Formats: sequence, C-alpha cells, structure tokens
Amino acid sequence: MKLIVKTLKPRNPLVAASLKRKAGAHRASDGARRQRAAAALRRELQHLGKPSP
Repeated sequence: MKLIVKTLKPRNPLVAASLKRKAGAHRASDGARRQRAAAALRRELQHLGKPSP
C-alpha cells in the first residue's frame, strides 16, 4: 500500500523578504517632518524680516 502525501503550494520567497523590511507606505519619519517644519518656519520669519532665534 502506497501512502500519498500532498505537497504544499510553494511559498513566495519575496513575501518573507518584504515582511522583514517592514514594507509599507513611503513617507518621511516624524523627525524629518519636524525638521522640515522648523526650516519652513525659519524661512517664513526671514521673509518677514525678523531675525531668526
């Protein structure tokens, strides 16, 4: 009597790699957004003619 075992469907090797990289939406980090906001504020203050702190 032969025992037949079904093989599982092969896994996609790219999925494991993407999960380890924590793939997701591409956006700036919180620190980068704070830096950009501070730079924008400095530019606006210079535009108004006030000295930067």
